[in-house]
Amino acid sequence: MKTLVNISWRNIWRHPARSSVLIAAIVAGLWAGVVTVGLVNGLMLQRIDYLIESEVTHAQLHHPEFLAEGYSWLSIPDHDEIKNWLENDGRVKAFSFRTITDGMLQSPVKTSGVRIRGVDSESERRTTTFHENIVEGSYLDDDTPSAVIMGKTLADDHNMEIGNRIVLTFEDTNNELVSGSFNIVGIFQSASTTYDERNVFVRSNDLIRQLSDSPIYHEAGIMLENEELASAVVSELNSSFSGIEAQTWRQLSPELSMLVELGGVMVILITLIIMIALAFGILNTMLMALFERMRELGMLISIGMSRLRVFTMIMTEAVILTITGAAAGMLLAWITIRHFSTSGVNLEMFAEGAAQLGWDYIIYPVLTPMEFVAILAVVVVITLVASAYPAMKGVRINPLEASKSA
Repeated sequence: MKTLVNISWRNIWRHPARSSVLIAAIVAGLWAGVVTVGLVNGLMLQRIDYLIESEVTHAQLHHPEFLAEGYSWLSIPDHDEIKNWLENDGRVKAFSFRTITDGMLQSPVKTSGVRIRGVDSESERRTTTFHENIVEGSYLDDDTPSAVIMGKTLADDHNMEIGNRIVLTFEDTNNELVSGSFNIVGIFQSASTTYDERNVFVRSNDLIRQLSDSPIYHEAGIMLENEELASAVVSELNSSFSGIEAQTWRQLSPELSMLVELGGVMVILITLIIMIALAFGILNTMLMALFERMRELGMLISIGMSRLRVFTMIMTEAVILTITGAAAGMLLAWITIRHFSTSGVNLEMFAEGAAQLGWDYIIYPVLTPMEFVAILAVVVVITLVASAYPAMKGVRINPLEASKSA
């Protein structure tokens, strides 16, 4: 086998320019593919992490009909017992109960439909990172009475600033329209402009006071010690309490769950596309080398080299060519991803469009060791498939006819 490897290596460098061009193509193609996969992974993971940590959390519970209907009287029953259960469960890192209703925001400029979210600033800080989105003013732990924070997109649309007042009108639990005046203490900017123009945040106590005579909550966000615990916690909540529906983040946001599954597929798909294109280059190079060496291969067979060894030699040449290029391409891609995983790839020119979709324009590429292995496996398989045809032609050479060729 060592002899075959030596012969294969020498055959490759009979035409250094041709072999170098093929290796360079493999390096460039694989580098581009791996970096693209890393960027796609980074984009998806950033979106998932952001939504889980700032909004969705690992699990949520609601009244079974609240998400579909949204009425203020569809509140969580026995919330004190549920709070006690969550406080005493070691798997629960933090949780926050929220009061939510839909209503109208009125300003001197115009009126807009909004979702009013009443939160407890202390528990919300422990549970989510949403407070980090404040770009002007302060969060709801400000001492200002009847405080409200609103998205930058919504504030700009209404020409509102810190210190201005708005009026929120909504329906209470008795089907009566109520209105309240609120002071703007902060402006937030999330990754999604759509979210910013549709949501305002107030203190839950201020909202409950106008919604009902007793405390009511419509949503509980739960952060766990580990995301993998979500299914078990949700199942126990649903079996322990009636009149509620607990769901994991995957159930609450199927599109996020799909992104997770899509990540693994994208690794294989992008690598396959690039390597199939490179496979034609490998096939062409090996066929050219084969036609140039027809007489030589015929003589090797005629003096006793088995056709299996000829087949192995040709396949070895292809594998050496590809592995050399793949190793260099993977190394270059690893260096690139390692660099940009800390500094990020700034796509500020697409910031506005990305914000409309809820994506960040600074991407930190990510690629796991298993994904590197998967890409390398695809490279090897495609190489073997592309080299099989030239190797089979080499095996079928007739030594007598080959010896007559010039």
